[in-house]
Amino acid sequence: MDFYEVVARRRDVRAEFTGQPVADDVLARVLGAAHAAPSVGMSQPWDFVVVRDPVTRKAFQEHVAGERDVFAAGLTGERARTFGRIKVEGVLESSLSIVVTYDPDKGAPAVLGRHAIADAGLYSVCLAIQNLWLAATAEGLGVGWVSFYREDFVRDLLGIPASIRPVAWLCLGPVTHLGDVPDLERHGWRTRLPLADVLHSERFGGK
Repeated sequence: MDFYEVVARRRDVRAEFTGQPVADDVLARVLGAAHAAPSVGMSQPWDFVVVRDPVTRKAFQEHVAGERDVFAAGLTGERARTFGRIKVEGVLESSLSIVVTYDPDKGAPAVLGRHAIADAGLYSVCLAIQNLWLAATAEGLGVGWVSFYREDFVRDLLGIPASIRPVAWLCLGPVTHLGDVPDLERHGWRTRLPLADVLHSERFGGK
């Protein structure tokens, strides 16, 4: 696919996973693309935990279901009804999961470029996630970023040290299709803003 087509086709996948296996060479290319991301001070502050074990994934899925209920309890009216139709994860339906972590000690103590912006390392991890997502899309795979979890739960579940943050639990695998419209837009939760609404000239607010 053309690069811009990949960007346009990328979706946060929930219900479309087939559960079919991901070939080892394809997974290696996707992870290689993630690891090729730029990082502040060349710190490469990420790690990737590939999770296939169904028991582990079931434990995580149950935790996510509980957190979904917590969020739903704070909604009322039409917002509650809209959210009730939205699937927030495909943990068990996907082929495998990839947990992407952030280790602020990598490259320390002198991380070039991080002295004034403490979160620059975290931004680097997000770039690796985006690379992974676009590479997966180019390979015909779907990715779903699950964010309904508590970090300490994931640390305990996967044996992640306390100093390392689990930034993303990503579901990965072949899909029946990638939707033409993002799920949240299709369900009426929110729509994408036009570029013109977020574009400024010279100064914030400048037209």
